[in-house]
Amino acid sequence: MLDLSRVLAGPYAAMMLADLGADVIKVERPDGGDITRAWGPPWAGGESTYYMSANRGKRSIAIDLRDPAGLDVARRLAATCQVVIENFIPGGAERMGLGFEALRERNPGLVYCSISGYPADGAEAALPGFDFAIQAEGGIMSITGEPDGQPMKVGVAIADLTSGMFAASAILAALVDVQRGAPGRHVHVSLYDAQLAWLANRGTEAAIAGIEPERLGNAHPSIVPYETFPTRGAHIVIAVGTDEQFRALCGVLGLEAAAADARYATNPERVAHRAELVPLLGAATAAWDAADLLAALAAARVPSGPVRTIPEALAHSPQALVEHAHPTAGPLHTLRSPMSIDGAHLTSDRHPPLLGEHSREILVEAGLAEDEIEAALAGPCRTA
Repeated sequence: MLDLSRVLAGPYAAMMLADLGADVIKVERPDGGDITRAWGPPWAGGESTYYMSANRGKRSIAIDLRDPAGLDVARRLAATCQVVIENFIPGGAERMGLGFEALRERNPGLVYCSISGYPADGAEAALPGFDFAIQAEGGIMSITGEPDGQPMKVGVAIADLTSGMFAASAILAALVDVQRGAPGRHVHVSLYDAQLAWLANRGTEAAIAGIEPERLGNAHPSIVPYETFPTRGAHIVIAVGTDEQFRALCGVLGLEAAAADARYATNPERVAHRAELVPLLGAATAAWDAADLLAALAAARVPSGPVRTIPEALAHSPQALVEHAHPTAGPLHTLRSPMSIDGAHLTSDRHPPLLGEHSREILVEAGLAEDEIEAALAGPCRTA
């Protein structure tokens, strides 16, 4: 598989496929590589941790795609691969002769994935896309944050990440199609389409019910109580999904009168009377230590949990970390794939590659003669 993409959405899709066993060749520019290599701090062994988050399991080759000889190397590599992923500015791959139709001439069964900022059938099709802008334009910021605060983005590049997930799924479906005898397929995923797709219930509130969803902070638009609550020194999450769970919560908190109150008997009633109920519950939870209340809620089978920092979450789940032996950083960890098959989490242990680390071996495998390899390494494949 040839990964011509950069930054996050495309590299993340390629990393997911690497975790599933694909041999991924990452093509990077010689003068600095993928731009996320410069996105730090933090750093480890001279490499940015941002870059490492989306590039484990791959081999890196440096190719200057501005050089005709470099383009020829890229085309020869694409001819040997089942999958190509690119996220150039729309039309950029075609101008370089790296578009779907050009590569399919030499590789009829190719699955080719394009990731763009905006959908090909939309008015902004030719524009570049950036996660932060897509979050703003795609509606998620309008429902993220406190009701009286400013719109807020999600704390990670969620439009990029979900685009990569959608792309990986579509690539796998296209590969099955090709293996059943179909011609090569062109997969296209846009960040904007992905952003709209994962609006989920908040999107259908607008599309079906015709309402404009609002920011609710940590509260849920359709379930009460389903948000953060104070305890002595910390906040916890209480996520009541049934009337039975609500009554159990009231039992733990000593609020038997609330459990018997008709205004709170059913979830629709609790949603309607959210303004009265939530402060009542919050006053009760605030009298508890977090650990004690969580233990009591667990015993009563009321869904709840602590609000952890990321270091606390990782410390709580050491099994979710995969160790890699990195050439410059030494032992380091990335987060394992959540996909488990027969009990095994399919996560590559190959370290995120150094720029051009595998250039020679990739050129050898592609069938280039030794003189062609030396010319490439001295020219378009030479790293800075």
